[in-house]
Amino acid sequence: MTAADLRPATDVLAALIGQVRDDQLTAPTPCGGITVGELLDHVDSLCVAFTAAAAKTPLDGGDRAPVPDASRLGGDWRHRIPARLDELARAWRKESAWTGTTEAGGIRLPAEAAGAAALDEVIVHGWDLAVATGRPYPGSDPALAEPVATAYRWVGSVVAQSPEGSPGLFGPPVPVPGDAPPLDRLLGLTGRDPHWRPGGSGS
Repeated sequence: MTAADLRPATDVLAALIGQVRDDQLTAPTPCGGITVGELLDHVDSLCVAFTAAAAKTPLDGGDRAPVPDASRLGGDWRHRIPARLDELARAWRKESAWTGTTEAGGIRLPAEAAGAAALDEVIVHGWDLAVATGRPYPGSDPALAEPVATAYRWVGSVVAQSPEGSPGLFGPPVPVPGDAPPLDRLLGLTGRDPHWRPGGSGS
């Protein structure tokens, strides 16, 4: 696993966040039954944690992910979270971020695995947010091809060790055809139905 550019994925997620309406914050998402507001809080937290992981800087009070809570969003989330996504992408542009070991989610792991995990979080939660709010996710964008491939390789290595799901990461894989688009195959590995829509049979 090698260094990858998070920027294409963080830019997509930042743009999606800017389009979320206040009345959509309580809408369901395909991410473990949490709401859009809770998902946004989770994205906010993971940006802080994985930016620190890139710099190999311990967070005050540890970096175990808090339970998502929309009440923490505050009034500036449309600006704050995209700014943190920008910081995240910049932090992982440094070659040193991908070397050695670091800590993420309270777990010590190879830095390149942490970078791939951050990429997976940004891509998959970007898709979560898009479908929950009725927006398209540009999974076929050539700029996302390598980021999706990097995330897929990392998720595949995790699933190979825990085929029934990895608590705290993602649920049991959802079967997806082998000739499905790369994003759909990534979503399936993370326990998501690529055809999920609010109020549909996959929700």
